[in-house]
Amino acid sequence: STNSMASATTSAAPETAATTTPTAKYIKWFSEIGIEDVPSVGGKNASLGEMYQQLTSHGISVPNGFAITASAYRLLVSEGDLGKRIHAALDGLDVTNTKKLQQRGEYVRELILAADFPAVLKQQIAEQYHELEKVHGDSCSVAVRSSATAEDLPDASFAGQQETFLNVRGLSSLLRSCQKCMASLFTNRAIAYRVHKGFDHFSVALSVCIQLMVRSDQACSGVIFTLDTESGFRDVVLVTGSWGLGENVVQGAVNPDEFLIFKPTLAKGFKPIIHRKIGSKELTMTYHPTRKVKNHFTEKSKRERFCLSDEEVMQLAKWACIIEEHYTTKRGTFTPMDIEWAKDGLTEKMYIVQARPETVQSQRDTSKLVTFEMVGQVPEEDVLSKGCSVGTAIGQGTAKVLRAITDMNRFRAGEVLITEMTDPDWEPIIKQASAVVTNRGGRTCHAAIISRELGIPCIVGTGDATEKVTSGEPVTVDCSSGETGVVYKGNHKFKVMEMDVGKIERLPGTKICMNLANPDLAFQKSFIPNDGVGLARMEFIVSNHICAHPMALLDPSKLEPSVQAQLMELTRGYRSGAEYFIRKLAQGIGMIASAFYPKQVILRFSDFKTDEYANLLGGKTFEPLEDNPMIGWRGASRYYDPAYRDAFALECSAVKVVREEFGLTNLHVMIPFVRTVDEAKRVVAEMRRNGLEQGKEDTALKVMGMCEIPANVILADQFLDVLDGFSIGSNDLTQLVLGLDRNSAIVSHLFDERNEAVKMLISQVIKVCRRRHKYISICGQAPSDHPEFADFLVDEGIEAMSLIPDTVIATTVRLARRAAFHTPLTSPIPTPVVTPVPSPSPVHHK
Repeated sequence: STNSMASATTSAAPETAATTTPTAKYIKWFSEIGIEDVPSVGGKNASLGEMYQQLTSHGISVPNGFAITASAYRLLVSEGDLGKRIHAALDGLDVTNTKKLQQRGEYVRELILAADFPAVLKQQIAEQYHELEKVHGDSCSVAVRSSATAEDLPDASFAGQQETFLNVRGLSSLLRSCQKCMASLFTNRAIAYRVHKGFDHFSVALSVCIQLMVRSDQACSGVIFTLDTESGFRDVVLVTGSWGLGENVVQGAVNPDEFLIFKPTLAKGFKPIIHRKIGSKELTMTYHPTRKVKNHFTEKSKRERFCLSDEEVMQLAKWACIIEEHYTTKRGTFTPMDIEWAKDGLTEKMYIVQARPETVQSQRDTSKLVTFEMVGQVPEEDVLSKGCSVGTAIGQGTAKVLRAITDMNRFRAGEVLITEMTDPDWEPIIKQASAVVTNRGGRTCHAAIISRELGIPCIVGTGDATEKVTSGEPVTVDCSSGETGVVYKGNHKFKVMEMDVGKIERLPGTKICMNLANPDLAFQKSFIPNDGVGLARMEFIVSNHICAHPMALLDPSKLEPSVQAQLMELTRGYRSGAEYFIRKLAQGIGMIASAFYPKQVILRFSDFKTDEYANLLGGKTFEPLEDNPMIGWRGASRYYDPAYRDAFALECSAVKVVREEFGLTNLHVMIPFVRTVDEAKRVVAEMRRNGLEQGKEDTALKVMGMCEIPANVILADQFLDVLDGFSIGSNDLTQLVLGLDRNSAIVSHLFDERNEAVKMLISQVIKVCRRRHKYISICGQAPSDHPEFADFLVDEGIEAMSLIPDTVIATTVRLARRAAFHTPLTSPIPTPVVTPVPSPSPVHHK
């Protein structure tokens, strides 16, 4: 749970310290505790005390409060025979029997709530609450939160298993909430989790946190992770947020806004918000005079805008890095953090209200790379629902649609859980599911966190899964293709590849880079041993993230009204179509450049053919009909043409954002299909007009050219007077050397990059580039498909090969072994085995 918090309307800020009385036996103020006090005050309180003591001097604001120690809980359960009765109820309980678990859990909680609250506890809590009232007003508002003594350990998180009570006012309400917190040590999910993790029920005690609330009911709140939650990529901060109190974000009741900030260039003073995604934020939780809090529908104007400004996102990211660095130093090992934040709507101030070690990705062995991939193309008619993917796995099973937690007894191990949203009460059946799909929630909601911990595929925020998926039908849940997860009807084949990348031999002398198109896969692919990205394809970002023709965005007046309406919907939240194109493209490029930073990433400017451009939204209005688009108006010839040069200016602006605003100076660019030396000069001049200047120093922009036309080889010396190097596009070069259309099935048997004429030209351009000390690589398919072609390139002295990610490791290993033995190896490299489609069966999660 999150404090997300809210406070009484008083003049004192929530972080203002009360004038405390001498410490009582069962009470400790945040100023008196630190992270080493977990045994007495639990993980939540110990972390709050640590931050309150150590990090406020770094500018981080933490609301003040005090802890009711675990000894108070032990005092309560030791009175009478309460402890014995709890033992009797739980000894020998099979937590996989959900009905028994519900019955026993409810019985134990009722025992604790019915017990007399010790008088000494009432007195000491009253005294310390009165100290808060002196500063913050009578009946000041606090959050009452549970803090288990085994909570938030680096390899086990008990977060969210016990109760939190928000906007608690007055002593009697405070005392009752404290007792409810203590009873919540025995929620059904907490009982089951302790059993699964091997904790004895009585080795864990409960401390209670009393913390001043922040008025986020009048602003916003959310969750931060100091790594990418899906891939484990360490160099980003993920900030999520929604309007009102933060319980909605944690429980998955809303799809929140998301922001990704790149740590290395943040530390250098740049503004690297490399990704932002607006969430639907359907509900807002606020104060209620009688029920303490209530949910209501968020007004449309607030749903359609981000809940945080860029400056606020940057502030939270900087605080998150300070917190991570502090805990890393304290523990002596890298410690990514799971942090809760809240903004006070009265003062506009930001607060950190909780921080705990992240316990899933931080425990992953990054030397072991497991990837999932669908086999073949799944028919569009088999798509049932789409949402935000959690993890990168694929799962299958029989769908079970559950409308409420009361239906959980209908669930069978190995089924795919389909529901509106989950909270910790759902954990006993999530642990038995082969996959989880919810209508609501974002990447930091409960369903996402638990599925990630269990290593099962999960899709959240679908909006319609409970309507589109039918109980009893087999489904495949695919999270392998990036940010968007898909639920398919039926059992579809997929393959699983597992590699020990920690033992990969590297090839001396020749760099092995990769080709990449999908920004959503960049973090995951960065774990493959590599020397950077030799070809980042802009076309994927335009087609899948921008989804519109750039000239249509610049001049929508030329379009049909229906197309104009689609563009307006697409660009909602942006000041113009131009800003939309630049920002979306910059984010896609930035994701790729940051994933491989500081290694070189070479972005190829757009290389759509006219028929491909025409298929973009609004494209038919701006594209001519050509008989042979393959050798028509494409690549360099578009960039200075009056009919496209304004769109090329948008591409250049996006590159400027990535390099100058994000600070990703490892990004360089490449001009495709440049036919003449004069054309190369015209494009470079056009780039200069748009603020992109070539330079000689290490971090300066380099401008490469695709070497894919025979003229590029014949006049290589003259081209290299303009360009900083070449990347060989063996597909186009082969078709133009052999005079065939590579898309024609009739002459496809003649297409072969190993043809001697093709190899002669490749050998020639490599020699020219080496003599001129210019960059030379290849980004075509040939070295991936033909091992002997890769051997040829190495022998010719090519500087780098850029391959599709799936072949990087196999090619690297084979070439390294060849170099070690000074001879070509013809033995095949093992290829991934396609898994048989599993039948639904009970699952056992680690």
